[in-house]
Amino acid sequence: MNRSAVLHIPMSQYAFAEAEDIFTVRIRVAKGDLDSCTLFYGDRACMQSPVVFTETEMKVCWQDELYDYFEKTITGSPKRICYYFRLCKGDEWAYYYADAFHTQLPDMVMEDGFVVEGRSEYYQYPYVLREEILKEPEWFLNAVVYNIFPDSFADDYRSVSNLGNEITGTDGQKYRSKRGGTINGILQNLDYIEDLGFNCLYLNPVFAAGEYHKYDIVDYYNIDPCMGTKEDFRKLTEEVHKRGMHIIIDGVFNHCSWHFPFFEDVILKGEKSEYADWFYDLRFPVERPKNQGEVPPYACFAYEPKMPKLNTSNQKVQEYFAQVGKYWIEQFHVDGWRLDVANEVDRNFWRTFRKAIKEANPETVLIGEVWENAENWLKGDMFDSVMNYDFRKHCRDYFAMGRTAASGFADSMTDMLLRYPIQISRGQLNLLDSHDVARFLSLCGGDQGKWMAAFAYLCMAPGVPSVFYGDEKLIQGVKENEYRSSMPWDKEKTETEAFVRKVIQIRKDWIAPTDAWKVLEKDDSRNLFVLERQGTHVIRAVFHMGEGFINTEEYYKDGNVLLALQTKGSMLGENGVQIILLN
Repeated sequence: MNRSAVLHIPMSQYAFAEAEDIFTVRIRVAKGDLDSCTLFYGDRACMQSPVVFTETEMKVCWQDELYDYFEKTITGSPKRICYYFRLCKGDEWAYYYADAFHTQLPDMVMEDGFVVEGRSEYYQYPYVLREEILKEPEWFLNAVVYNIFPDSFADDYRSVSNLGNEITGTDGQKYRSKRGGTINGILQNLDYIEDLGFNCLYLNPVFAAGEYHKYDIVDYYNIDPCMGTKEDFRKLTEEVHKRGMHIIIDGVFNHCSWHFPFFEDVILKGEKSEYADWFYDLRFPVERPKNQGEVPPYACFAYEPKMPKLNTSNQKVQEYFAQVGKYWIEQFHVDGWRLDVANEVDRNFWRTFRKAIKEANPETVLIGEVWENAENWLKGDMFDSVMNYDFRKHCRDYFAMGRTAASGFADSMTDMLLRYPIQISRGQLNLLDSHDVARFLSLCGGDQGKWMAAFAYLCMAPGVPSVFYGDEKLIQGVKENEYRSSMPWDKEKTETEAFVRKVIQIRKDWIAPTDAWKVLEKDDSRNLFVLERQGTHVIRAVFHMGEGFINTEEYYKDGNVLLALQTKGSMLGENGVQIILLN
């Protein structure tokens, strides 16, 4: 038995509650090493001594290149749980608890005729508190998200002027646009978005800000005048909800504009300003740099002096932005916040923000921009979800650039899904591209088949799929000016738009968020990846990213082919996809 490979972490993604009486336990072991793994669980406050344990066999539910992951979900579990494992390989066996291997249990020691137990030595989940159960808003688990960069999308029905604008506001500040997109333009094209199958909008910032991207916010309580008015935004949210859709907006709270009134006050009054401690690492006197490359006397976002960093550990700053968050929920009924540069913000800021938001509407979703493993932010006290850039990375390496073969892709996806309790993995915002990265089609070298295969996987995978505007119209670009280019309304891409519509409909009709994700095959010699989503229905998806044609009849002979891309009879070609309904 390879004991060095065994890992269990209590009260983590290896032991978590999905409901008050549903508890999942996982343990990692070396791949192919064990013959069996048995879980013993009981009530840690059991009135009997020793504790009465229930015995149940665990199964290998996950595998990657190095490890097997045994898993068991207990329905009707006690609220206070203690548990241990029995690991077997041939004639060798051991109990595993307290992060160590044992040949006996701490069940009882006789002391003066009394039974003394070591029940605290077992693994523990002290109490399944309903308040601590991690749970995504149900509507969000069923969302298919269309991410819009407002300046680039539309200013009228199927149109964007591609003309910049500059408006001087009543506050004397200048507000700029680059391509002329407006809130009304989004409203005028909701039918297009809905027809494709999307049921949720995610808008990059719409608040009053100096630059076209709107990440340098001047006024958190007003819509940018280049994009429209509060009334325009109200009409948009009302129409979104009339259609049964949802809307998520971008919250930029790590930094602000150097024309933000409170920062202006600091520049004017210096250390006497009541906002002097609202900003990070100020050095007085605070002045705006006059020359490019000049180091500002304050911390800022990514060394951009126009965006001074807020001191988010300041309680007054936390309270101010908590009120901002509540305002747009209570007054305009937005359904969620995507939170910019979330991993650079004080954690207590997010706890305060979450408390305020969930009081305003418990069904509001909070999505952090965290590019790496986000375990520390997904404990139930900060975010519900994060932007899953690792999903994009793995899809890039398999579908677009061929850096990894089928087994490497499958293993990477498995490891990513095992980072979090399963209900959190189901709620990750999966994406292929965004306003911050190259268009996925460009990474595919313009190969439409590769993009379509990746999109199909995006909709078949656990998590919430998110598409950047215009991907369905084959926008390309590796530089900022390119991947944020204007929506090409004049270019009808009937094939890809129909493909997007079809795949989204398959997801809606046949796949539930709670359906299991299972790898059936990962064949590097053919670069073939086959998965199933198993629930009320069983959906099988076959991805062939290798050369030539392969016979796939064995995969669909017992089912109904819902979608076939690049096929020739029963032969699946390069960059081909089949989606099959088995029952």
